[in-house]
Amino acid sequence: MFADYHVHTEYSDDSVYPMESVVQDAIRMKIDELCFTDHVDYGIKEDWDSGKPIVYRGQDPLANVDTPRYIREIDRMKQKYGGQIALKTGLEFGVQVHTIDQFEALFKRYSWDFILLSIHQVENQELWTQDFQRGKSQQEYNERYYQELLEVVQKYKHYSVLGHLDLIKRYDPAGIYPFERVRPWIEKILKVVVAEGKGIEINTSAKRYGLTETMPSVEILKCYREFGGRIVTIGSDSHKPEHLGAGISEAKKLLKSLGFDSFCTFDQMQPVFHAL
Repeated sequence: MFADYHVHTEYSDDSVYPMESVVQDAIRMKIDELCFTDHVDYGIKEDWDSGKPIVYRGQDPLANVDTPRYIREIDRMKQKYGGQIALKTGLEFGVQVHTIDQFEALFKRYSWDFILLSIHQVENQELWTQDFQRGKSQQEYNERYYQELLEVVQKYKHYSVLGHLDLIKRYDPAGIYPFERVRPWIEKILKVVVAEGKGIEINTSAKRYGLTETMPSVEILKCYREFGGRIVTIGSDSHKPEHLGAGISEAKKLLKSLGFDSFCTFDQMQPVFHAL
């Protein structure tokens, strides 16, 4: 089973990759199953139909997925290409504690196969722009990031897996913060995740961003397994054709080397296990 479970299209504010091109490329690559996970980041971005003006950063709109159009286009792709590839309906929720109610409402509005829960910003300050890190020590912004993630998983339940759990390291100007210094936070997060039957993803973009370790780290994957976690998805976090499907086979080998015997896809928010 060749599946990519973290895929962005033109419906994300940070991608111009047409959804139909993604599907056609995936078919050419002999990908068996694809899940679309375009961005929703309440607190930072507005819905297109919110009635509020859309702010632009350069040419990029600070706007969430236009969900009605997005759902219609996925349905069209399923009808047109369903005989050649399995396509799943998902989103990547960039949740903050104070935006949980908005995500609850969005989740209930549609039928989903899969929801990635990610932390892209804290206190409406984005990680990738360094707005969140600026003015804080490396210890302060790392601990605050994991504190927010812990509080989110304690309060928000409508998700499938945690996306790139240690994302903060992708945007850490001081380099990767030692795992042992944040182990207590990560263990608390993983215990909640496992107790509630949720999963984590291996995000294969780490090499693309110049990181020297996987995302999440091997230490995190080991902890998840030691706590009884079995649900792991694999996604490329693709935004361009050259990203699609990248690193999936290597991620499977890593999982197997750590003692996992399967990885997951999802259907109607339920995990489906596939032997490694």
